[in-house]
Amino acid sequence: MENKKKLFYLIITGIVTGFVNGLFGGGGGMIVVPMLIILLNYPVKTSHATAILIILPISIISGIIYASYGAFDLDIGLPVTLGVILGGVIGAKLLSKLNAKIVTKIFSIVMFLAGIKMILG
Repeated sequence: MENKKKLFYLIITGIVTGFVNGLFGGGGGMIVVPMLIILLNYPVKTSHATAILIILPISIISGIIYASYGAFDLDIGLPVTLGVILGGVIGAKLLSKLNAKIVTKIFSIVMFLAGIKMILG
């Protein structure tokens, strides 16, 4: 893929991911991973690892904005943050050990189930 087209796709991926994360307060990884794999043909594990690194600053910025509007509850946020840190460490270690096909299947199942849950309410 030529460099200008690749750069364009990377910027579009960033814009869409940031928009989704800012609008919904998360979920950017569900956008960035497929875009990196499908549009840019990046390897599965690289796409997931990149998504993790990308989502951190986006989430921090979005969180600050939500908090400035009074939409952040410390009683919920702090315990969940501790869980996210622990889960993130475990997930990152698993990503390095799992086969890319397994990672893709797990990711697809999680996305599918989340979609069904949202449709059914």
